[in-house]
Amino acid sequence: MEELVIRDADVVDGSGAPSYRADVVIDGGRIVSIVKEAADAGCQRPTARRELDAEGLVLSPGFIDMHAHSDLALLRDPDHSAKAAQGVTLEVLGQDGLSYAPVDDRTLAEVRRAITGWNGYGDDIDFDWRSVGEYLDRLDSGFEGRGIAVNAAYLIPQGTVRMLAVGWKDREATPQELDRMRQLVAEGMEQGAVGMSSGLTYTPGMYAKDAELTELCRVVASYGGYYCPHHRSYGAGALDAYAEMVALTREAGCSLHLAHATMNFGVNKGRAPELIELLDKALESGADITLDTYPYTPGCTTLVAMLPSWASEGGPQEILRRLADDETAERIRHHLEVIGSDGCHGVPMEWDTIEISGVTNPSLADHVGRRLDGWTTARRLLLDDHLAPTILQHVGHEENVRQIMRHPVHTGGSDGILRGTKPHPRAYGTFPHYLGRYVRELGVLSLEECVAHLTGRPAARLRLPDRGLVREGYRADLVLFDPRTVAAGSTFQEPRRLPTGIPYVLVDGRFVMEDGRRTDVLAGRAIRRSPVRRNATRE
Repeated sequence: MEELVIRDADVVDGSGAPSYRADVVIDGGRIVSIVKEAADAGCQRPTARRELDAEGLVLSPGFIDMHAHSDLALLRDPDHSAKAAQGVTLEVLGQDGLSYAPVDDRTLAEVRRAITGWNGYGDDIDFDWRSVGEYLDRLDSGFEGRGIAVNAAYLIPQGTVRMLAVGWKDREATPQELDRMRQLVAEGMEQGAVGMSSGLTYTPGMYAKDAELTELCRVVASYGGYYCPHHRSYGAGALDAYAEMVALTREAGCSLHLAHATMNFGVNKGRAPELIELLDKALESGADITLDTYPYTPGCTTLVAMLPSWASEGGPQEILRRLADDETAERIRHHLEVIGSDGCHGVPMEWDTIEISGVTNPSLADHVGRRLDGWTTARRLLLDDHLAPTILQHVGHEENVRQIMRHPVHTGGSDGILRGTKPHPRAYGTFPHYLGRYVRELGVLSLEECVAHLTGRPAARLRLPDRGLVREGYRADLVLFDPRTVAAGSTFQEPRRLPTGIPYVLVDGRFVMEDGRRTDVLAGRAIRRSPVRRNATRE
């Protein structure tokens, strides 16, 4: 007898097709049969060792977070309700060009310091890996050898690769260094990565010119992966930055997935149609493009990311040295406030848009939740908290958010930073916020469309053959939610409140959420792409 039958569910299958009523039978971690009510009226209904009455609930594939920063959280926090309670069953890690593999001893220490604000320094983590494959093995092992809360895929971080081969200098790579970067990317793809990310407003990845990025994308393309850039500007020059990534990947023959594809700052108010026109023309000409967004207007990053790139050259210790020097600090201030720092997307800093969301130094806790009052405070926070403060940046536009999420190549991504006293509510609320706010309340998307954006479409981008749809033979990564009540509990005032209306979540056919509560199940594992070498990389 099969393990579980989910009875009388309203199935929204992730394809965008109309919903239907069915019994869904699960065994061995897979969907083994779907008995539709209309087609099978009068037939004997399936039975199993356990039956779950899903009357009034929607059954959909598990949500796929295409932009997650849980690289260490999955290892340190077996509960991980921030994502499990949202119905997320797969996260894509290694984002924005900076993560923890591949590394050596030197670069591991550097990257831990550089992204402390995203993931913490990791004093509670045993960094017993160096390669991409070893990191994926560690995810498989997970917390105390028992696995992780949800599944995880990995992007090779281009900034970390450049850190290994070139260091933190703002210069072109030598031919030998470029060869090493190609090799590191190839090894990561062979070990199971799904593609490569960049953070082109973060050092040292931003020092790479287009020719270098194109060569690395050729390697990614040869393994059937995709390129996921946080491109060079989301403010002044945003459209040029999008066009740059489209042209670069077309030249490389590589699939493109645009990370947190927003149009922010005053210069881009009302300009989403221009981005959509750019994408549509590229798609009509044969480009393979997808994108992800979060359904909120403020952004979230680290305070140090706002600095001009020249101030970050050389790595974290050099940044601190420059900040401590009054003359250099004044140059930094001038770039931020007058010229427009490339770290702040070419837009002169408006300090009242910056809200401190987290610090690591307890003596600075009073700053959390406050807007910055100027450079003097920002500089002191960076020095006293060793570059760790995280921020919310209130620079988005609701009309742009709504128009971009309607695009047929759109997917959902939280970009959720889980650290800090007052994190962005998107970390705990992105997926139920789509369903509650933008489907039920505003009607921006239909339920079937929205679920496809959050499940089937991202699974297709990841080229996962048995995930992202409710189909016989597919993995039983599933969510049951109440379309009448599903909503994000997290707010800007209380960002860690869990959502409502998502009583059941299954990973690999096992309940990680049951009756609205987190179980002790750790069914998540690393999702490795099978490397299929399509073309030889250019020498």
